[in-house]
Amino acid sequence: MAGLHAKPRERHPALRSFGLAIGVSSLAVAATTTYAIAPIIVAAQPLIGNGRPAVIRKNVQPAIDVLPAFVRVRSIGVTSPLVQLGLELDGSLEVPVDFATAGWYSGGPVPGANGPSVIAGHIDSYTGPAIFSKLSQITPDDIIDVTRTDGLRVTFSVERIDQYPKAYFPTDLVYGPTDTPELRLITCGGVFNKNTGSYQDNVVVYARLVEGAHVPRRSEG
Repeated sequence: MAGLHAKPRERHPALRSFGLAIGVSSLAVAATTTYAIAPIIVAAQPLIGNGRPAVIRKNVQPAIDVLPAFVRVRSIGVTSPLVQLGLELDGSLEVPVDFATAGWYSGGPVPGANGPSVIAGHIDSYTGPAIFSKLSQITPDDIIDVTRTDGLRVTFSVERIDQYPKAYFPTDLVYGPTDTPELRLITCGGVFNKNTGSYQDNVVVYARLVEGAHVPRRSEG
């Protein structure tokens, strides 16, 4: 049986750790594969000391009748429906239950609205590669398409890809408000720690809108 576990709350606790607690019945399965178990970890707010992240600041509440439905990244062969992701009790981002499916953070803007839309997915699973296994292979100018439930396809162009130790995740940079529509794709990366059942880093793809919906800036009227 596998489940998520978090580090305890402290006055200055560390980041939330998305680890898979592997029961005895699962050890044999894990031992037969060369793939690591790769849950995602994303800080909710800037670190204070070695402190617990606070709740992610919500930028734009999504319209109830418009949601992202699918994401496609042709350059790495990704096509996935999108599930909605909320927050855990400690304010950190949930992860998709299905390793083959990506998820959109529903507390942020819908792709195409001003602000950073965040889509997260696993890098691998008990049995092999997961939906974002090739995320680190994305290069600048690669195209990411998100299809919404209103039928609109919004297209983003990759600007850069960065990798951060989870202990120093740049929450403001990833989740902080922006004046234009942007997109973040997030997964795990770096070295896999068998003791914690988690990768040590996060990979973040930054992309900007090039076609589709746009919420005007206040100065644009």
